[in-house]
Amino acid sequence: MITHTAKRIFERAVDDYHVENNVDQPFKNPFDTEVDFLEHLLYRKAWIDTVQWHYEDIIRDPQIDPVAALKLKRQIDSSNQERTDMVEYIDSYFLKEYKDIEPNDSATVNTESPAWAIDRLSILTLKIYHMEEEANREDASDEHRAACQKKLDILLEQRVDLCAAIDTLIIDIRNGDKYMKVYKQMKMYNDDELNPVLRNQNKAI
Repeated sequence: MITHTAKRIFERAVDDYHVENNVDQPFKNPFDTEVDFLEHLLYRKAWIDTVQWHYEDIIRDPQIDPVAALKLKRQIDSSNQERTDMVEYIDSYFLKEYKDIEPNDSATVNTESPAWAIDRLSILTLKIYHMEEEANREDASDEHRAACQKKLDILLEQRVDLCAAIDTLIIDIRNGDKYMKVYKQMKMYNDDELNPVLRNQNKAI
């Protein structure tokens, strides 16, 4: 099942990041593209999500320097683009993997592609990691830990359900009961021609 692989790799990436726990630490992918291409993509995806998770923590500091906040906002924008790109790379993998599958006459398209569903699993891995931290935080009150444990239990149940849904989708695609239809993300705010602020700046130069 694809989620067995994804879950294992996402957890490894999150654990690896937290060895240094620094958004500026160098990235090294332990999976070779020639040997473990899908694993390589999944690890990279999880690392991007983990770094962005901590970017979002930092930028919410009420005492953050405005100049530093602006720089961080640019980093978050860049990270968002990387995240979207990685989802499309993962979907391209699945498109290639199942390109020879002939859909059944009654086959339907899913509301989201396999990679966007896997994206949700990556984010859920981060939620579980950090909620577990809070549920076990020694300097927190008993009430806080108990409340976080309840949330953690729900997140773990949600992961079971999400994994089952993703695996079912992949099986349905493989059996021709579902078919993939991928739309490239048409982000506008990073495009010099589509974002009116950037377009006007370019005209002024």
